[in-house]
Amino acid sequence: MSEKKPLILVTNDDGITAPGIRALIKIMNTLGEVYVVAPDSPQSGMGHAITLNDTLYCNQVNIVESEPQKEYSCSGTPVDCVKIGVNEILKRKPDLCVSGINHGSNSSINVIYSGTMSAAVEAGTQGIPSIGFSLLDYSLDADFTPILEHVETIVKQCLINGMPKGVVLNVNLPKLPKDKIKGIKICRQADGRWEEKFDKRVTPLGKDYYWLTGEFINEDKGEDTDEWALANGFISIVPTQFDLTAHHAIKEINNWDL
Repeated sequence: MSEKKPLILVTNDDGITAPGIRALIKIMNTLGEVYVVAPDSPQSGMGHAITLNDTLYCNQVNIVESEPQKEYSCSGTPVDCVKIGVNEILKRKPDLCVSGINHGSNSSINVIYSGTMSAAVEAGTQGIPSIGFSLLDYSLDADFTPILEHVETIVKQCLINGMPKGVVLNVNLPKLPKDKIKGIKICRQADGRWEEKFDKRVTPLGKDYYWLTGEFINEDKGEDTDEWALANGFISIVPTQFDLTAHHAIKEINNWDL
């Protein structure tokens, strides 16, 4: 890191008052000049959604008076927060964007649904080194203390080394006491899927409605995956790319009679 403080954009999908982002902000304040642009309400599962057919509001707020960061509460999605933060609020392109700390896992296939990771991906598409952090604890009372040292280490290494072009990091942290976390593993995304179920109910007026439920199925037995790492007490880091081209399939499809 240079002597000049890095400019860090912090966002999330659980909302600007969520305990996870408040913990992340405290760490970032020790590392750089911090701007927070985060949703004014929970936006979990929004993926890479953006607001096109509605107005966007972004208001400066002061959640914790004793903290030095500048904060803005946005009516939009996590991706909206990054777009408006980078293009309207920050005085220059940030040196780093961090998203989270999410309450709950974003490992395996969950990465494509995640508002947390989509915010990081959006920053990555704009050439900003970016990391999404998630703790495997969905509770509003989740304890982030055991993982904070590791979060700081990962961010420092990113600031020192930079990020490979076209890559953002998907970091998932196990719900374990500090002394039970075995270390950090660089992984691939596990081949998992959701077996969806819908809980069908009826309103008092007789109209059907549904709650999406389901079960996550990990079909990958590899010991180099994020799911394996997390199940075995490690923090997983998956380098995630946003070029969705299936390069390995180009040759095969070129052989089609098109």
